[in-house]
Amino acid sequence: MFLSVFDIFKIGVGPSSSHTMGPMVAGGRFLDALRGQPFRAHGLRASLHGSLAFTGKGHATDRATILGLAGFLPETMDAEAAEAALEKNRETKVLSPQGLGDLAFDPARDLIFDYDRALPGHANGMVLMATDAQGDVIFREVYYSIGGGFVMTEAELAARGDDTRTDASPKVPFPFASAAEMLEMAEKSGKSIAQMKRENERVFRSDAEISAGIRRIWQVMRDCMDRGLEARGILPGGLSIRRRAAGIREALRAEAGMNLTAPHVINDWMSMYAMAVNEENAAGGQVVTAPTNGAAGVVPAVIRYWLDHVPGASERQLDEFLLTAAAIGGLIKHNASISGAECGCQAEVGSASAMAAAGICAAMGGTVTQVENAAEIALEHHLGMTCDPVKGLVQVPCIERNGLGAIKAVSAASLALRGDGQHFVPLDAAIETMRQTGRDMSDKYKETSLGGLAVNVPNC
Repeated sequence: MFLSVFDIFKIGVGPSSSHTMGPMVAGGRFLDALRGQPFRAHGLRASLHGSLAFTGKGHATDRATILGLAGFLPETMDAEAAEAALEKNRETKVLSPQGLGDLAFDPARDLIFDYDRALPGHANGMVLMATDAQGDVIFREVYYSIGGGFVMTEAELAARGDDTRTDASPKVPFPFASAAEMLEMAEKSGKSIAQMKRENERVFRSDAEISAGIRRIWQVMRDCMDRGLEARGILPGGLSIRRRAAGIREALRAEAGMNLTAPHVINDWMSMYAMAVNEENAAGGQVVTAPTNGAAGVVPAVIRYWLDHVPGASERQLDEFLLTAAAIGGLIKHNASISGAECGCQAEVGSASAMAAAGICAAMGGTVTQVENAAEIALEHHLGMTCDPVKGLVQVPCIERNGLGAIKAVSAASLALRGDGQHFVPLDAAIETMRQTGRDMSDKYKETSLGGLAVNVPNC
């Protein structure tokens, strides 16, 4: 399966691409499968396993599962209609997905957080079931939410082979499966990473559709950021975390006319942009996976920094930025992971930082080798980062971590642009190291909230 820029950058809702968007998508797929069955179902059930169980309540997985089984999808979800559907389910213990009639579903009985039994395919596993009038299961499917809003059935995961490959599809003109292949193809063709990525995208959609889609991605990113820069108050979930982005912006604007402002204050602007996005994500707002919800603030923060603070930057270069970033994100997903439950936060914020570093390096005129170097520097210096959200919420340390990921991305791009593209550690080696580190990392530090900050910081 070819991974498009629109697979890497998906429009959805917070707080988690794996725990919110994935279960909603799985619910939609299950309903589609159920509509094709020769029998009539009378009820629904769901069980959540692994990370979906351990951090599911903090990540709103229960809410997402109910909405998915009610027929809502992340990209098109209307917030008011979703709330109405949840309220109706609380009152009636029934869900009414289109074409399937009324189906019994009592969350207290039919939505199970199974903390004892992990499913073998992936840390984010769930089982969706349909029952008959007597309550016996007559149809079931196992789904895995593998990161970034991607969902696979048990059978698809077992047989995926090339199904998760990025541009390495026989259908596209530049089928690179590694950074080394990408560099080789760029050298032979004389094209940039973004130009090769666009050529691959053209197999599936027109130039106008590609550009319009990219503009739509940035518009949703920017709208999310702008909402976060205005909103104040306490984030939901019980940690009493205050929104900070709006206050930081107010302080930075007040200091703007001062002649003695320290140069490092630009880092505060980048952190503010990223935190605005992730505060919106924590509140359940509309975001763009980049490549995940937990890391959704890094890429838009770097774009905003570039557009608003770098002389000569223009939105005309957004295609170059986002196509390059998507190519890097696809390589990481194909050869390692973008899932915090699988490889820790190095796979989320680390991947996002590498993507953003590559994007801004390309937009600022970097060569293909400099772009690859920028991505490698950013990823290398996130290696080993754990995913240990306090109380299972995508808030601490996630919100600030996006700010630091943005700062690292810009620093990585700047270092790469100061060099000639030659460097010691290849991007492929950094990606493979991330995969191995994630494999060896204790499950306590992979989005289960069983270790790290999650157990060393009071949850109230």
